[in-house]
Parts: sequence; C-alpha cells; structure tokens
Amino acid sequence: MKSNYKNIFTPLTIKNMTMRNRIMMTPMGTNYGEQTGEMSFLHIDYYTERAKGGVGLIMVENASVDSPLGSNGTTQIRIDHDNYMPRFFKLCETLHAHGACVGVQLNHAGASAQSKRTNMQPVSASDIPSKAGGEIPRPLKVEEIYEIVKKYGEAAARAQACGFDCVEIHAGHSYLLSQFMSPTTNKRTDEFGGCPENRARFTKLVIEEVRKTCGKDFIIDVRISGDEYCDGGLNLNDGIYIAKQLEKAGADMIHVSGGTTIMRGSSIPAPGTKQGSHAKLSEEIKKHTSIPIATVGRITEPWIADELIANGKADICMIGRANLCDSEFANKAEKGMDNDIRPCIGCLRCLNGIMFGKRVSCTINPSLEIENEDTLKLSNTKKKILVIGGGPAGMEAAYVAKKRGHHVVLCDQNEELGGLMRIASVPIAKQDLSKVTQYMVRKLEETGVEIRLNCTVNKELLQNEFADYEVIISNGASPIVIQPFTAFKHWATADDILGGKASPGRKIVIIGGGSVGCETADYLAPLV
Repeated sequence: MKSNYKNIFTPLTIKNMTMRNRIMMTPMGTNYGEQTGEMSFLHIDYYTERAKGGVGLIMVENASVDSPLGSNGTTQIRIDHDNYMPRFFKLCETLHAHGACVGVQLNHAGASAQSKRTNMQPVSASDIPSKAGGEIPRPLKVEEIYEIVKKYGEAAARAQACGFDCVEIHAGHSYLLSQFMSPTTNKRTDEFGGCPENRARFTKLVIEEVRKTCGKDFIIDVRISGDEYCDGGLNLNDGIYIAKQLEKAGADMIHVSGGTTIMRGSSIPAPGTKQGSHAKLSEEIKKHTSIPIATVGRITEPWIADELIANGKADICMIGRANLCDSEFANKAEKGMDNDIRPCIGCLRCLNGIMFGKRVSCTINPSLEIENEDTLKLSNTKKKILVIGGGPAGMEAAYVAKKRGHHVVLCDQNEELGGLMRIASVPIAKQDLSKVTQYMVRKLEETGVEIRLNCTVNKELLQNEFADYEVIISNGASPIVIQPFTAFKHWATADDILGGKASPGRKIVIIGGGSVGCETADYLAPLV
C-alpha cells in the first residue's frame, strides 16, 4: 500500500545532489566515536540502517574542525586532520550504495567546550559564558578568527574528498559561530561585533572559504537559530536578515532551528509540545530567500512532515529522533505503514545519556545499537513461556520470545494491555505514551502471541495449565500507600485518580512533589 504523502516523497535537487525524498536526518550526537576522534564502525552501522530505511539526506553528527580547542565532547568525531578520512570515505560509500545522500556537520564549540576536557580556556566572541554556569571564555583575536575560518575550509575539503555530498555549517544553538551572531554573547566593538551584519561576518567568511576551497558546485548548508527565544537574543527579524546575508555569501540551503543551550528546551522541544516547533521561523525565512529551507523540531509523524511542506512552511523536514527510534521510518511512511512506525515519545533519553558521556539510547527502541529486533534468530530449543503482566516490559518480553520461536502466553489481570503505561499517558503532555501501547499490542497480535486479559495467574494455574512453562514475571510497581491517611473519608493514590478509579473533591492535598505528584496536580488543576 502506498501512502498519500506525496509532498515529502517528492525528490528535491540542489545543484548536483538529488534527494530521493524531503526527509533529512538531523545531525544528532551519539558518543559512538572512538576516543581518538575517529568514526567507529558502530557509527557506520548506525547510519547505514537509516540509509537502508529510506532517509533522503543523512547529516552526520557534528565533527570538530579544531580540536581540542573547539571540541564538544570526548568522543566527538573529528575532521581536522587527514587521519580521520578513511572511515568517512567508507561511510559515504556505504550510504550512497543504499540510495541516501550524505553530509556532515562542521562545528566549533567555542565557549561550549570545557577546559577539563581540552586543558585550554574556551574561546568565544566575548568573555561571556554560552550557558548558565559555563566557563568564562577568552575573546578570540581577529587573526585567530581567520585561522579558524581556514580550518573550516580545510575540513570541508576533506569532507568533499571523502565523498560527502554537502556540509552543514553549524551556526546555531550557542556554538562558536552562533556566539558571534547573538547579541547576548557578542559585545565586540570591532568588525565582528555590533550590527547584525558584523556579527554574521564570521559565518559569512566561513561560507566563502568553503566555497573557495570546494568549488562552486559543492553544497553548503547552514544551520541557524531563527529565533533564540530569550530576552536580548536573536529574534525572527534578525533571523530573516541573517538568512538573506548567508544566501548572498553562498549558502545553498538553510536549516532553520531555534533556541539556545541556555534554554535547552527551546532548541530541543520536550514531549507534549507542539510538533514542527520551529516551523513559524522557517516559514517566514522561506518567504525572504530563494534557496531550500529546512525546518526541524518534534517532527515525529509522517503526516506533520507532509503538511509542513504542503503548507509552505519548508522545503525539507529535518527528522531526527523519529529516525533514531525507528530506522525504517521513511520506508514505512512511503508504504503507508504509519501504524507500524515505532513511535517516538520525545522523552529525550537519547539526549540525556550523551550529556553524561553515555552512548545514545532510546526508551522505545531497545535494540538501537544492534537493530536486531526485526531480525531475531529462532532459538535452537523451543520452549513454552508464560509472561505475567502486560505492561511495556511484559509485552516486549512476550514479543521477543515469540520472535525466537517459542510458544508464548501473556496474561494480564486488567481488561486492556499497557499496565502502568496507560496511567502514565493520562497527565497533560504525556499522551504520546498511548501510541506506544497501541504499537506494542499490534506487534503482539501480528506475531501470534496468545493474550489473556482479565486473567489473574494464581497457584492453581501455575501448578496445572502452566506446569511445564517457564515464567517471566513483569507485574510492575504498586504505589506506596501511607496507612495513617487511609483513615480519611476521601483518599486515593495518584494511580487511582489517573486510572479513573476515584474522583477527587474540589479541595485537594497531594502528598509528594516528585514527577507523579506534579503530573497529578497538573492534571487536576483545570478540573477543580
């Protein structure tokens, strides 16, 4: 079955590069890199799965053009030396073989670098940290700016030689080029400070250097924050003006994001927030430029991507987390298999882990690194397996066991599967969790797992019908009940309220200010 998403599945040609569709995978950090800064083979496998999955253009995560000074992490990949080229060449060769175009993001962290990693004081436009609690950077001298410009050009030349179709110059999200463009971090009084044109001079010089180094046909994409969403920062008017200046300087495409690292949720939107969160910015910038414009921000379903392009919000949709969650996102969308797309809930586990130096992971895609959930091999020994509890853990256990060829019975005492995840999807901004339940139930039904609802497994069942079964118990957690409070006429747990088993009065006291308590208060506030 073919989908009706003709807008995102219309090819797009930029100079000599033709994308098979308008889906572009955003450059997301993975911490898969080697300690030396070299791309790992795990990296190559990870991107290969997304190329096989149908992505039009894969933009590889940010590569350092100037290490250690501009390094953004201990396992950040590097492109500041020829030593790193062989694996980039292998990556490009592999992704092209699967029909994807491929680019790499070039970046200098500036004040976002940390001296504990680099043994050097960070640098920036001025002596202003790029985020709350950040280190005070050293303002770059003019001659140092031109040295870094040259390094961008050299890095782009390496990318071109390795077979990349394009490069993306990261000039947003409070990294070095953004630190020069933003009035909050640039207090210079020379030719690189003051008016928007001067603040954008560094980025324009980088574009011109890449053009001089790589030639007129090589594609240059620039990522900007079209609005920094903070007092004193860049606003949409600035973003429009800067985008026009970058086009004049030679940019072939502009990736319009928003926000800063000072306000992390502004650049990477949280779960429950609107999809296409930066589309207003891309729409306005698109009106004032003549090159392709990409939008980004919680584009987690095919229909929203198609609507954004159909409604003139952008020419390309940057889809990051959804492609991380399901490497087959694009293929499934093109085939009309929306219900089979593993749903991204926007929980940001993929970000949280790498912020603490761990490798990227996904709450909903447990096989992210090895991508084996759909290729599980049959077990040599067939078993009878009873899974007690139909929450997310129980459903995943039952699914994997069935895929391995075992006979599986899943029992749950409730009338619906989902366990505590059904309750967790009730509070405001948590509705995406219900999609996970739907997705997992559908997988169980498709694989033929025997599901018994309203079934309480007791000793008699275990000793008789399931006597020769191996048992997996996944019955979840029970809320803590403070016994003295049960003496009140009206009392209930948060699970009772969210699960519809109890209705509160108009005067409510919630005991416990953790996430459950806060979400329950948020849920009840409009109702009382």
